[in-house]
Amino acid sequence: MRSSSTTKRSPAESKAIRDLEAVRKFVAPLAPPVASFEASIRSTPFRILVSVLLSARTQDPVTEKAAGRLFAEADTPGKMARLTEAEIARLIYPVGFFRTKARHILGICRILSAGNGVPSTLEGLLELPGIGRKSANLVLALAFARPAIAVDTHVFRISRRLGWAKGKTPVEVERELEALFPRKSWADVNQVLVGFGQTICRPLRPKCHACALRKTCPSAIVTRNA
Repeated sequence: MRSSSTTKRSPAESKAIRDLEAVRKFVAPLAPPVASFEASIRSTPFRILVSVLLSARTQDPVTEKAAGRLFAEADTPGKMARLTEAEIARLIYPVGFFRTKARHILGICRILSAGNGVPSTLEGLLELPGIGRKSANLVLALAFARPAIAVDTHVFRISRRLGWAKGKTPVEVERELEALFPRKSWADVNQVLVGFGQTICRPLRPKCHACALRKTCPSAIVTRNA
């Protein structure tokens, strides 16, 4: 892990930083769903936490609408804790695993109502129902501007395609990316690569011919899952 922003970067690290910035500039005009989703949830740590939980295994536009319905009904942990599990499930449908998520949301709201608000540490977030490492890191980055890399399916797939990581698990890839990028760039990795995966570097039939990295990507012309 890089300990100082002044540490001399290797050629591979410098290239990865340049490529991340190139992808960011390339994808922004394409308006990937992740950009709208993240913009819509940035009002409070609580809204970010619940929205991130809802987003698992669910497309961003569906999550955005579900979160809007839920927060229109109850916008604080105390108010949401007074809803029933069935009411929450109805409001968030059709997000993936909506019944399980309704149970987790109710559990989180009861915990937050009795405590000190949304935890601002990885350890604290991981203690909440339904919050795994990827979700916790995303909350840290979005809600608290902490340096954290959330490795979801897009980040896992694309970082391996680009040769940034070789790990076989999300945690291994997270560690490799932390070593590759300076801390100030960690929070950018998820949004950039998710947007890239939603528009260009898709799991199947990626648009390699239109990609900004097509001349240097080691996996150019991918025809199957990475």
